[in-house]
Amino acid sequence: MPFWLLGCSALVFGIIVIGGLTRLTESGLSITEWNPITGIRPPITDAEWDVEWEKYRMSPEGIIMNANITRAEFKFIFYMEWAHRIAGRALGVLFIVPAAYYCTRYKLPRGLPARLLALGAGIGVQGLIGWLMVASGLKEEIVTNNEVPRVSQYRLAAHFGAALLLYMGMFYTALGLRRDQVLAQQVKSGPAGAAAVDKLAAALNSPAVKRFRGLTGLLGAMVFLTAISGAFVAGLDAGLIYNEFPYMGEGFHPPKDELLDPRYSKDPELKDIVWRNMLENPVTVQFDHRVLAVTTATFLVAQHLIARRPSLRLGAFALPRAAQRWSAWTAAAAMAQVGLGISTLIYLVPIPLAAAHQAGSVVVLTCIMGLAAAMRRPGRALQAMRQAVKAKPQPPKA
Repeated sequence: MPFWLLGCSALVFGIIVIGGLTRLTESGLSITEWNPITGIRPPITDAEWDVEWEKYRMSPEGIIMNANITRAEFKFIFYMEWAHRIAGRALGVLFIVPAAYYCTRYKLPRGLPARLLALGAGIGVQGLIGWLMVASGLKEEIVTNNEVPRVSQYRLAAHFGAALLLYMGMFYTALGLRRDQVLAQQVKSGPAGAAAVDKLAAALNSPAVKRFRGLTGLLGAMVFLTAISGAFVAGLDAGLIYNEFPYMGEGFHPPKDELLDPRYSKDPELKDIVWRNMLENPVTVQFDHRVLAVTTATFLVAQHLIARRPSLRLGAFALPRAAQRWSAWTAAAAMAQVGLGISTLIYLVPIPLAAAHQAGSVVVLTCIMGLAAAMRRPGRALQAMRQAVKAKPQPPKA
């Protein structure tokens, strides 16, 4: 089961990358309908392509942005979006069918069936969010108001956030199950293995490790929030302004009248000026992402320095070696991600760098989740097994 979940999480990772490329190549609005079953088959004949092409040319993007698009160009953006949708459908099948098999044929640890059910439901909800996101870019009001055809940044962030939650749930569950399997094998191997498991459990319950585990949870939330803020940057094309770092114009932050622009407020008394600028003003959104990214990366590097302290590195209550490795990988991934982000900004968001930057956010999240899983307490089933081994009478020595 752990390897199946790891495979599913890898597929989610791939879908996130494909989704980023779909957005960067402006392919996300190329399929104007959501047909979960019939949409599996792409157009084949010229007549079928003409039908889809005409639907696109009648959409806001087709009217305003791509009125002169050729069939070859349309096929490219169509296949990008189609591949993204097909990958999502494949994930649903590859997760739900094995999950149903495991839940009906095996006695799983308490809480695991509910978690699998939640993940399966999450896949379905994610598909719905994806279509609602696309639908936001197909509204007739876009043509009426002569706006730039784009999806809602709120729905884009929700779609990306849901994908990250699915990935986190699958990846963390897989690591936890795999570690419990390894520890169970140690317990079964004999007194020495059981003693090693007891030593690990004692270390994970030490005050120093508990504090570090709490810090890891906070850092995970910061990484997630930073990634979501990046989705708002993408949704508003905020990476195409202030293409310099660390400055934004003449200082480290833009002028106040740009950060809190009253034009974004919809309240006569400007009561919503702060949150609307934070979520709808490209200047403020980019500034927020910069602050979050630099702050989060600094803390991620600092956590590795903390992990290297003697109290966490040496002695009976030290961090597990796996946690030390994940800690180092987290710091390295954070520094690489900052480098990718700066490069993406100053080079005006080239597709390869932007796609790598989005994938990098998932890599950082992977590392912090791996660190958290390495410090996770043993599961209930493993604890029960250990108690049974302790209660079992030992054969007398010869």
